Amino acid sequence: MKSSDTINPRRDCDGCPLVPERREFLRNAAALALGVISLSLPIRSVSAKVLSSAVGGRKVLSYPVPPVDGANIDRDNEVILVRYKDEVFAFNLGCPHQNVSLRWNETDMRFQCPKHHSQYQPDGEFITGRATRNMDRLAIRRDAANNIVVDPDTLYKSDEDLAQWNNAVVKL
Repeated sequence: MKSSDTINPRRDCDGCPLVPERREFLRNAAALALGVISLSLPIRSVSAKVLSSAVGGRKVLSYPVPPVDGANIDRDNEVILVRYKDEVFAFNLGCPHQNVSLRWNETDMRFQCPKHHSQYQPDGEFITGRATRNMDRLAIRRDAANNIVVDPDTLYKSDEDLAQWNNAVVKL
C-alpha cells in the first residue's frame, strides 16, 4: 500500500453528519447532561409583595403561606421560604460559611452549598460540610391576612442568639 493510498477517515466521511468531531461530541454531551440535571431538580420561585413596616419605614416582605412542604426561593430579595412539618421558616439565601447562594435538593429535602458542599436540613440545621453553624434565619411572623411577613434586615444566627433563632418560625 502506497502512502497515497492511506485511508483518511475525515476525508472518507466528508459531509457525514453522523461523525461529529470529538469537541462537538463532548459539547453536545455536556449540554444534554445539564439539561437532564435541570429537569430533575425543580426550583420553585416565589415573589414577595414589598411592604413598608410601621417601625421606621423598613422594608418587609409578604408571601402567601406555601401550600406544600418544600422550599421557595425569592432570588430578588435573597430569601428562602420553607414549609416543613407544619412550620414555616425564612432564611438568608447565602450559606453562612462564605455567603454562596444555597441550593435546594427536592429529592433529599435538604439544602446544599455548591461551593464547599455544606448540607442543611429544611429547618436550617447544619448536617455536614465546612460551615460551622446553622443557616441564618430571618425574622418572620404571620399577619392578619394569613400571609407570611419576613423582615430581610433582621437576621438571627444560631451561634450568636440561639433563642431568637429558635423563635424565628411560624407554626401552622
